[in-house]
Amino acid sequence: MRQSVAPSRISHAASLASQANNATATSRLLEKKKEFEAVAALERASALFLKRIEGLADDCEVMADAGQVHGQVLEQWPLMFQSLSLFLNSREQHLSDPGDATVPLTGERLVRVPLDELQADASK
Repeated sequence: MRQSVAPSRISHAASLASQANNATATSRLLEKKKEFEAVAALERASALFLKRIEGLADDCEVMADAGQVHGQVLEQWPLMFQSLSLFLNSREQHLSDPGDATVPLTGERLVRVPLDELQADASK
């Protein structure tokens, strides 16, 4: 009697189906690896972008602080011109009145006040 080939055909069909499943699983795995690499690259790019934005924020804070300092300096200019105007007016009055030569001119000498030392002494 002749042996049936049906059982071998079933096992052969099962092996073909498992090979097809393996190929599908392998292609899906490769697809997921590519997706993971793309997400990792996006994460690296995002981290770099975050560092750049933080650097810009730091630069903006420095510029804001510099703007405040410039504003404080500009605020002092009118007072300086007022002081100079008072000095020049008093000098003109003294020069126009030659009979009063014994009175020394006040404000003829500029004096530097060491603010850093005074502030350091005040904070102690």
